Order: sequence, then C-alpha cells, then structure tokens
Amino acid sequence: MGEPAYLALVESGELAERVEALRGLMAPCRLCPRRCHVDRIAGEMGFCRAGPEPMISSYGPHFGEEAPLVGVGGSGTIFLTHCNLGCAFCQNYDISREGLGHTVSIAELAEIMLQLQERGCHNVNLVTPTHYVPVLVEALGLAAQNGLRLPVVYNCGGYESLEALQLLDGILDIYMPDAKYADPAVSAELSGAADYPQRARVAIGEMYRQVGPLQLDERGIAVRGLLVRHLVLPEGLAGTARIMQFLAGLDREMYVNVMAQYHPCYRAHEHPRIARRITAEEYEAAVRAAREAGLHRLDKL
Repeated sequence: MGEPAYLALVESGELAERVEALRGLMAPCRLCPRRCHVDRIAGEMGFCRAGPEPMISSYGPHFGEEAPLVGVGGSGTIFLTHCNLGCAFCQNYDISREGLGHTVSIAELAEIMLQLQERGCHNVNLVTPTHYVPVLVEALGLAAQNGLRLPVVYNCGGYESLEALQLLDGILDIYMPDAKYADPAVSAELSGAADYPQRARVAIGEMYRQVGPLQLDERGIAVRGLLVRHLVLPEGLAGTARIMQFLAGLDREMYVNVMAQYHPCYRAHEHPRIARRITAEEYEAAVRAAREAGLHRLDKL
C-alpha cells in the first residue's frame, strides 16, 4: 500500500510550511468553526480552553477501536485534552471539559509517536486533535525524521474547519470523524453547535476527497481512507437515516461504525430525551437505515 502520506511532504520541506500556515490559524484562532478569534499562541483561551501547547491525558495501544484499526497490535491512541464541542452526554468529560491531562513538548509528543510504533501499534491515532493541529503536525514531522512510518488517524468529532482540513491534505492517511447529528436544533441543544450538521457534511466531504474510501492491507488493517462513526441516540435524535443517506451519497463503499454504546452521563440528565440508554429496537432501526441507504461496510456487525 506504500508509505504514509506525510513522508513526501517531510522530504520536500512542505510539511514545515504547512505547520506555519496552521499556526497562523491559532492567532486569531480559526482552527475550528467556532472561530473564537483569541490569540492561542499568546495563551488566550477560547471555547475549547486549550492553550498553545499540547495536553494529553494518556496514550498507548488501544484495542477498543474499530476492527481495521486494532488488528493484532492495537491502535496507537494519543488522547488529547479539551474539545471544541460541548456534548451534554460526553463519556470522557473529565478530559474534554474538565481538562484532565498534562502538557507535553513537541519533542515529547514526537517521542510518544515513536514509542507507539516500537510497541507494535498499527497506527498513530490522534483522539480529539482539532484544536491542536499545528503542534500535532509539527510533532509528526519530527517523529518522521526519526523513523516514524505508521499511518496517522485523525479521530475527531466532525466539527471541523474546511480551511484547516485543506492544509492537512497530503499529511493524514486515515480520517475518522463522528457524524453526530442531522438536525441543527438537536446539535444546538446537545453540543452547543447549531451549525454542526452543515459543518460536518462539508468536513466529511473534504476528508473523502482527500483520502477516499477505507483501504485495507492483506491483513485487514487500515492503511488509508475515511471511516465514519455514528452514535445512535435515544428517540432517533441523531437523525440516523438522513446521515446514512448522506454518507451513501458520497460512496456506498463508505466504512461506517454504527455505535450502540450510548449511555447517559455528564449532563445528560438535564435533557430528558437522552436520560436513558438506547433500546435494542432503536439500534436495530439505525443499522437497518444504514443498509437501506446502500451502506454495507459496517463495523463489527
């Protein structure tokens, strides 16, 4: 399947130019659709509460990800602190909203990537990377210069800036966004982002343009492409059928994980419609909607 995409840009010197362009989006900050316009480089904080340096909560081989990422060696996850969404039901709210984690340097982050490779992971999986993109790409360049050869997974919430994504073209091998909502009113209520459905559609379309459908090697392990996650919510609030129709409209070969693990946590109890787990019938209806849309590459089904 060839080498990871970023190597060519490292060798040509273009990766360093991309880092500078991405840093330009930090002051005033336009790294995500919220466009807080704070000076992140100077330490000002916007909605995500992230500073200029990366913070991580943990890292290591992870075996709970999608099958093509896990393989036998696990997915090399780096859990980044903070988030540009405010999901009322966030299952990792201690990391995303409460700031659990510690600051690392660019050199330390690059070393972590190399450690994951040494431990036999199949990829470097950047979890919630949106607000740290410039420093992540800088660390990736340093790691590549020191021998990193793993594909990189951009594991995000789907609330992305087109401008930032375009600067990532040719750097990332695998995109794994959420497709959370079809209805702006629901996304406004549950994640504080009325424009989420529109932004996510544009972002997923751009990701697909860059990397195409998910490609697997002879072992069934992902090496390049787009993988989309969709969390089924109670009472059909996620708008599953519309999301599946959109994804199938891009490509019926789209690899999709229709996720059943929703459970009420964080502030979910403040929203009566999501203050319970989903039923088996609700999940079955979501899977049926995916299949009826023409999607057939469904994870672990």
